[in-house]
Amino acid sequence: MSQLEEADRPGRLHAEHHMTGGVRVVTLRGEIDHDVRDVLSEALLIEDGAVPPRIVADLSGVTFMDSSGINVFVAAHQQVSRAAGWVRIAGAQESVLRVLQLVGVDTLIPCHPTTEQALVT
Repeated sequence: MSQLEEADRPGRLHAEHHMTGGVRVVTLRGEIDHDVRDVLSEALLIEDGAVPPRIVADLSGVTFMDSSGINVFVAAHQQVSRAAGWVRIAGAQESVLRVLQLVGVDTLIPCHPTTEQALVT
């Protein structure tokens, strides 16, 4: 498992990722805003820059997300779609899910209540 972190203030984004059955599961905790956009982008990409074809982003530990996070998720969706892959969001807290729904990201990227559901759907 690898870890990426911006830890210079409380609430800062912390990302871990691992592979499960050929799916890259990215577990995120903290806040997603403009200051951590690069951390989120890096977490959704494989270290050598290659795009994994299937990604589940576990947002159960994300307490805030602004348009910067939305933009990164849309870009990741576009990249993996070109490679016949997909991105799924799992476990978004109500406030984060509301943002995803307000801008329509949930119609582009499926949102699931749990990581387990996102993996099998």
